[in-house]
Amino acid sequence: MKTLLWNCGQRFLHKLAMIAPGGFSLRPKLHRWRGAKIGNKGWISQYVYLDEIHPESVFIGDNSSIGIRTSIIAHLYFGARKETNPADPVRIEDDVFIGPHCVILPGVKIGKGAVIQAGTVVSRNIPGHALWGPQQNRPIARVSVPLTAQTSYEDFSAGLTPWSMKK
Repeated sequence: MKTLLWNCGQRFLHKLAMIAPGGFSLRPKLHRWRGAKIGNKGWISQYVYLDEIHPESVFIGDNSSIGIRTSIIAHLYFGARKETNPADPVRIEDDVFIGPHCVILPGVKIGKGAVIQAGTVVSRNIPGHALWGPQQNRPIARVSVPLTAQTSYEDFSAGLTPWSMKK
């Protein structure tokens, strides 16, 4: 029963943090109560999704800003959660600016002073003091094994082949 109450409380705080006022005050405080580690003077905009299941795996450094409707995800697993599936921490260093509508995927580290342009999907580590933006809007690889709840990420990855623009 305690776990059910704890999970309900976590989800309530998460939903409240998405709409509450106070980007420097109340929203970061609510996420800290959930377990996220957020440094001093961190700005969390409205409708920011910090991993609902593993907020303790999200680290946001001092003086960093997270733009509106950004999602920070610390886990990727389907179906029933197993205790052997730990979250893969996301680390956002000090003085980072993340623009609106970004997606930060599990295991990513964004270096000190980096700037992430709006709409970027961050799937790998970003060096410090780098301006990082979305790639060209084009196919990257062919998918031969679909990524579904019945497929492992490893099988999906193994089934990718580079996309050739030539026929």
